[in-house]
Amino acid sequence: MKKRIMAVALAGMMVLSLAACGGSSAKSEGTTAAAGSSAAEQNAESVESKMDGEGKKINVIAKGFQHQFWKAVEKGAMQAGKEYGVEVSFQGPDNESAIAQQVEYLDAAIAQQPTAICLAALDTQASIGSIQNAMDKGIPIIGFDSGVPDAPEGAIKANASTNNYEAGKLAAKETYALIKDKIDGASDTVRIGVVAQESNSQSIVERTKGFVEAMTELIGADKVSVEGHDSLKKEKSGAKVIIDVGIPAEVKDADGAAVASAILEKSDLIAIYGSNEFAANAIITANEGLDKIGEGKVVAVGFDAGSKQLQAIRDGLFAGSVTQDPVQIGFKAVELAVKAAKGESVSDVDTGALWYNKDNMEDEKIAPCLYE
Repeated sequence: MKKRIMAVALAGMMVLSLAACGGSSAKSEGTTAAAGSSAAEQNAESVESKMDGEGKKINVIAKGFQHQFWKAVEKGAMQAGKEYGVEVSFQGPDNESAIAQQVEYLDAAIAQQPTAICLAALDTQASIGSIQNAMDKGIPIIGFDSGVPDAPEGAIKANASTNNYEAGKLAAKETYALIKDKIDGASDTVRIGVVAQESNSQSIVERTKGFVEAMTELIGADKVSVEGHDSLKKEKSGAKVIIDVGIPAEVKDADGAAVASAILEKSDLIAIYGSNEFAANAIITANEGLDKIGEGKVVAVGFDAGSKQLQAIRDGLFAGSVTQDPVQIGFKAVELAVKAAKGESVSDVDTGALWYNKDNMEDEKIAPCLYE
């Protein structure tokens, strides 16, 4: 009987020893899950454990570093990382045409098994395989800026971005107020130029489309002929106002300036709009040899900010511009990523847009949105 009791006690000690060893191994590995649980459940548990312990990391993958806009987004992302106690890695390709390079960054980020990923996709279709891989690994993705349009259902938990269509409408409303008298008093056809960086990026497409459609509505659809680039063309014979849309074949400064110059050289031009920093800078560069914009001349309006555009507004070359809040875009993207990784319910956040000119550039609500 005594021997039997000792045997039972010894067996119990062995079980405890094995359990202790197993617990130590699970803690150090950080990925051990209960038998029978699915891969998705295991990954979700792994992500949750990261949010409660060490190694919390958010990978933010932007469209590039070609424009100061992305540096302002980075600033906001880093601010959120500090506030929420997570490590933030911010990357972007050399320019906004480098789709393959961005996909490489995305794949490398997924391989690191981060807590979450924030993505502004250059081309969603090119990223589909990578996005699916992130889903399989249980890594939540938050879209920002133009987001990840047409991604697989459930892949993108939420987006932090400007409603670019509404922002384009705001630009049209402010521009129309400046040129209404010229339109109403015109005896001949007048022209409104539009310069856009490209016709693929959803954010730029929406703010270009928002401007064109809102301007058409303000003037009267029966009085407007939309000409130029095929993406928005809607010609109307005998129209009083021509909206002339120009988009360069490649996202290069020289190509953008050439498109802007071709519009500025037209004698019936009364206003011109650049739908992002690249396009606004193209107008400024083209004007250097033409001297067509400014007070008492062609009304120029931009979008975003940057040192050249801000100086053009201070100097009176540009009547004003619409700005997103890039710092808030970066901040809110990381904030959403942290919440999504914790399993909290998240939804899209509109980070807003504001009109600014030389009179309100220093206002406390505007100034933080105007990056150099």
